[in-house]
Amino acid sequence: MLTGLPRLSDPNLLVGMETSDDAAVYRVSDELALIQTVDFFPPMVDDPFAFGQVAASNALSDIYAMGGVPKLALNLFCFPSDKLPPKDVRAILEGGASKVAEAGACLCGGHTIEDKEPKYGLSVTGFVHPDHILANSGAKPGDVLVLTKPLGSGILSTAAKADLLDEAGSDHLIKVMTTLNAAAQRAMAGLSVHGCTDITGFGLLGHAHELAAASGVSLRLQAASLPLMPGAAAFAAEGLVPAGAYRNRDHLAGKVCFLAGVPLSMQDVLFDPQTAGGLLISVAEADAVRLLAALGEGDAGWGRIIGHVLPPEETAITVE
Repeated sequence: MLTGLPRLSDPNLLVGMETSDDAAVYRVSDELALIQTVDFFPPMVDDPFAFGQVAASNALSDIYAMGGVPKLALNLFCFPSDKLPPKDVRAILEGGASKVAEAGACLCGGHTIEDKEPKYGLSVTGFVHPDHILANSGAKPGDVLVLTKPLGSGILSTAAKADLLDEAGSDHLIKVMTTLNAAAQRAMAGLSVHGCTDITGFGLLGHAHELAAASGVSLRLQAASLPLMPGAAAFAAEGLVPAGAYRNRDHLAGKVCFLAGVPLSMQDVLFDPQTAGGLLISVAEADAVRLLAALGEGDAGWGRIIGHVLPPEETAITVE
């Protein structure tokens, strides 16, 4: 889709479009680089305040995935002014503002446009030291892959739309999606982390493939080690899989190999598009235990070792 678009050269542009990374990074000085990202989408939960929180968490995640901290944010809000009640507009904005404040960033305004369907998100600027950028292009053979949040948000959201997700399941889904990846970013500090990306709309396998392609490596994932939201595998087995998962599967045709014994339902979870998902971290094996310990202290203890980085092979990702 981006083929043929002009690409301007600038020696201070440290991360651009070349590796499909989570955000752009621009060097301001020897001590400071700016991270810039933007993300917005329509509601995936009914509660407007929670929707604002989820959308903001999703946008802020790109900054954490690059190893940075958020500093400034701008609202991006599309909505039908004749249909969306003012109280819901306010609740969405308050939800987003609550997460920006939790991140320690400043919400400085934004932009609204008239649209038939509500859509909300943020443009976010973050800071990082130029020597501490975490791109998706640095994974090394021998690294361990750690995932910091459970999978299944797309499948559970689909179940919720069918009125099949109970209150406990809905509460857990919102808790996962509104948990910032700030603790994971802090947990990586001082460790031999070679690559990182956050898991969102392309699903675990889509973003893992971007990491493998950008790094020139292959990945081997252990399906049994994946952290899953309660009910995700069962709902997938019942066919409650969002359309985006099938698009992700088609996009990765020929790039992923499932070994015998990986059930179709688990494959669907791996392709499931995530909202405000966790970080996929490529870390030196010697530091993996320290990373997991730090993750356990900083958030809900969702972090798991899910695979390893290997030298390049004919198939980019093997799931066993």
